Amino acid sequence: MSRPRERWIDRLRELLERAGFYVATTTGARPSSFDLVARRDSTLLLIKALKNIDALDAEEARRLTELGRLFPATVLVLGQRSGASELEGGVIYTRYGVPIVHEETLREYLEKGLPPFLYASPGGIFARLDGERLRALRLEQGLSLGALAAIAGVSRRAVQLYEEGQGAESGVVARIEAHFDEPLVRPLVLFEPPAPPEEPKEGEEEAPPRSLRPTGDALRDGVFRRLDGLGLEVTVTVRAPFDALARAQEILLTGVGNLRTAARRAELLHGIARVAEGHAMFVVREEVHRTTISGLPILHVAELLRHRGPEELLEAVAEREGA
Repeated sequence: MSRPRERWIDRLRELLERAGFYVATTTGARPSSFDLVARRDSTLLLIKALKNIDALDAEEARRLTELGRLFPATVLVLGQRSGASELEGGVIYTRYGVPIVHEETLREYLEKGLPPFLYASPGGIFARLDGERLRALRLEQGLSLGALAAIAGVSRRAVQLYEEGQGAESGVVARIEAHFDEPLVRPLVLFEPPAPPEEPKEGEEEAPPRSLRPTGDALRDGVFRRLDGLGLEVTVTVRAPFDALARAQEILLTGVGNLRTAARRAELLHGIARVAEGHAMFVVREEVHRTTISGLPILHVAELLRHRGPEELLEAVAEREGA
């Protein structure tokens, strides 16, 4: 990570902490689908920081969205520009279903309680009007759909759609609000909760769980099969600081490898698990003479085989976390 990027992520972390979030970063874990994980009360955020949002491709967006559903957490990308154009404050952009905002938008929301009102869509910048209030004002003034359409510079059908809750181009909104001398734009939800996974369409087969897809690494595949056999729901992750996210009643972030890798990831994994209010562990093949590294429970693969159920495993991990 370059120094300017490090400073930017540190600044984002400080912003979130001032707003009352507990925060962990993935600094040192490269590549990673997210840069910060933050929790305040019931809101859990996974944040990716990209100077140029054009770097977010469909596959990376899919991974980030999947992680959001697994935790579950709200996914948000912080961006500075698209190509040579700076992103505007107060606007929510979207790429592959992932919301993107400028840092200033997040700052205004967290420090001043000012939500964004505008969103980018093909064709320009739009806002959502309070359709019920718009219709009430139109009727109070005895305006027909056509009359208001002439004032706004749009079609009668467009006005009808605005009253039904459809978005309007920002210039149109300005003309309507100027006529009625009243703000009519609805604020947008910045921390949108994760959407549930889509059900397979009729005739389509449900995709097999990732736990059944081999990674090509015998140790990892064996650990994941064992976790699956214990009754945990296991999802193998890609470009994440952990190798799998398993779930029983609580999440269990799982790393697999050697002790050197465990030592390198220990503080990071432990921090993410604490912010997410879950657990983490690292499974190794070497003989181990310590039960934790920087708060991260370390298990020999043979020890994992001795556990007979998810509750027993999670209890053992929790005991070591508190040691």
